[in-house]
Amino acid sequence: MAPIPPLQSFPTQLPLPQQTAPAQANGPTFDETLHTFLDSVNDLQKESGSLSERFIKGEAVDLHDVMIAAEKAKTSFQLLMELRNKALDLYREAMRIQV
Repeated sequence: MAPIPPLQSFPTQLPLPQQTAPAQANGPTFDETLHTFLDSVNDLQKESGSLSERFIKGEAVDLHDVMIAAEKAKTSFQLLMELRNKALDLYREAMRIQV
């Protein structure tokens, strides 16, 4: 049976990672993407409401255009709500982490 080797001492200070320049993002920032998405959801909601009003007033609007606009608005809003729910879940999870 081989003897157990003695413990080796570990450095008391970990080496720092080398400083690098921040990476330049080629695309839009998260903030810009979020604002663009919110604007598009808002535009789809407005378009759906406008087409619905015009259809109710009897203007020359096809029913299928009204329904398509309503479904687009509904789907984009549902996606927005799911993103909000996931963001809240992540926030709650981060708050539970003990430091």
